[in-house]
This record gives sequence, structure tokens and C-alpha cells, in this order.
Amino acid sequence: MNGQEFREALHAGRRVYGTAVTSAAAPFFSRVKRLGLDWVFIDNEHAPLGRESTAWLCQAYAAAGIVPIVRIPAHEPYLATMAADAGALGVIVPYVEDPEIVRQVVGAVKWRPLKGQKLQDLLRGRPSSAPETLEYLRQRNSQVSVIINVESTPALARLDELCSVEGLDGVLIGPNDLSIQLDLPEQYHHPRFIEACVQIIQTARAHGLGAGSHIWYSLDRQQELIRAGANIIAHSGDFALGPEVLRRDIPALRQFCGDLEGVAAPEALEEV
Repeated sequence: MNGQEFREALHAGRRVYGTAVTSAAAPFFSRVKRLGLDWVFIDNEHAPLGRESTAWLCQAYAAAGIVPIVRIPAHEPYLATMAADAGALGVIVPYVEDPEIVRQVVGAVKWRPLKGQKLQDLLRGRPSSAPETLEYLRQRNSQVSVIINVESTPALARLDELCSVEGLDGVLIGPNDLSIQLDLPEQYHHPRFIEACVQIIQTARAHGLGAGSHIWYSLDRQQELIRAGANIIAHSGDFALGPEVLRRDIPALRQFCGDLEGVAAPEALEEV
């Protein structure tokens, strides 16, 4: 899948399957690229990935036919441009509450490298660039998507406005932050939390945008979102590959050896 195919799938409601990437280690890359994924969620917000590592990951996954989408550290247009310059075929913008922020990030990514007054004129519907220049920029940036994280009650209140910004391609729920904003910290089964998730997904889809959630580990949670209309699927991540295997295999080895007595059961992965 390439970037344009990914973006078209979001708007058409076709499902795209991905996982989180938080490490630039070559063994993780070699394992993840064999999973048959459509895209990867490269996290620059909560993972310590630098610009060089991010660029390497973007180039490597794109070469493997997997669309690299980078979550930038903050909702700053300049950071979105940096991600696109590194080779990202999409950006995820964290903690968005203001439609103007969405508009500015769309400008930074989809009209790159247009800047300054000419960019602001264009975003306000008064283009001062020649039609030929605008067509060149459209073609140049046709592979890149813009996705926002909705993870607060102010964002829920302005959801229609956020989803109406021209150039936006998708919406992802931020479950941990959203649960705290709803005063339901990590209560992912609570009816009010589920209701908010369904509202986000169905509103985004009604606007012709892709919809889904930041990473979940639970298949039940993923299936609930898919039933609600989610088509952006981000499941687990490279950081869970080792722990998942160890949680399964170490207890089995202890049992085989008769060494389970007095050993606490392994903690489950956080159900997000």
C-alpha cells in the first residue's frame, strides 16, 4: 500500500491494519514488516525516537510497502512538516481541540513547502499563488494524510467543527486521556466511555473520514470499535512482541518443570 491508497481507504471506509512502532531496532523492523500490515504508527509523542531514527523508520517501512504514519510530539505545524520531510506518509496530531490547529497542520503537510502569507491566504480561501503552483503542490503532497487525536471533552464538544476542516483524513481516539477527561480513568468498559468512542467514530465516518483509536491490546475492544464503524485499526506494538511471548512461554516452562508453586501469575498487558 502507498500513501495515496491509504488516504483513499480512510475516506472510503475500507479497513487499514497497523501496529505501533516505538523502536528503530532492526530486529523489530524485520519482524513487523512480515506481518502483512498496511501501515505503522510511529510514535514521536511518548516514545524516545529522534529525527534520524524516525527518518530511518519512515524510509524503511515505505520501501517495504507499509505506510509510515508519524504521531508528532505536539500539535505544532512545524513538527508536522518535519515528519513529512523525514518521509512520513501521514501525521497524527495529538490532543487537538481547535479546528484552526487542524487547518494549520493541513497547510503545513498538504501544501508543503508553501509558507508564510501565501499559505495563510490559501487556507483562508484567498489563494495568491498561481493555479499551476497549487496543482504542483497538490500532486507533490498527494501521498500524505492528516489524522487527529480526539482525546478530551472540549474536542468532543467541537467534534463536528474539527471533522469539517478541509484536508483532514482521519480521527483517532486517545483512550487513556479521554477516559481521564471523562472522570473515568482507565474505565474502558464504562458505558459513558464507550458512548464517547462511538460518537467519535460515527461522527468521523459521517464526514467521510477514517476513524479508529490509538493502540488497543484487547481484541474485544478492537471488535467493539469495528462494529461501531472504525476502519483505522492500530493493534498492539513492537514493544509488546517480547512480553507477549514471555507471558505465554515462561509460565508454560515453569509448569513443565513443576516450579509454579509460590510464583505470582504474570500481569496482563494493560487493556487499552
